[in-house]
Amino acid sequence: MRHESDGSTQLEFAFTPPSRPGLRVIAGGGARVQERLSSRDAVARVLIEAGADLLLRRISSERAAEIERTVDRVLRLFDRVDRAPALMPVLQRELDDLEALMRETREKRARPVASALRREL
Repeated sequence: MRHESDGSTQLEFAFTPPSRPGLRVIAGGGARVQERLSSRDAVARVLIEAGADLLLRRISSERAAEIERTVDRVLRLFDRVDRAPALMPVLQRELDDLEALMRETREKRARPVASALRREL
């Protein structure tokens, strides 16, 4: 639609919001479920999580470096297992070690938050 006033032309567009469903709430209680590290994608997400924790200063640079080294080793093993499936037990041990490292990291990261909340109460 065009409007002319004072010798200038102004275009006016009608805005109609897209017709799509609203947001859905998925019941979960706020609890995080840690996925099993069984794929390259899951291992890559561990590295992203560690990077975010490092940026937010929830973990030390030493711990982040340890996680990065372990993730690199695991990703190289995934490639080796593709060529030599007999290495699968080695990969599984490394995945278990990475899961243990991340479990320990998440527990350490949660402790300061929990103690700070208790002090506030």
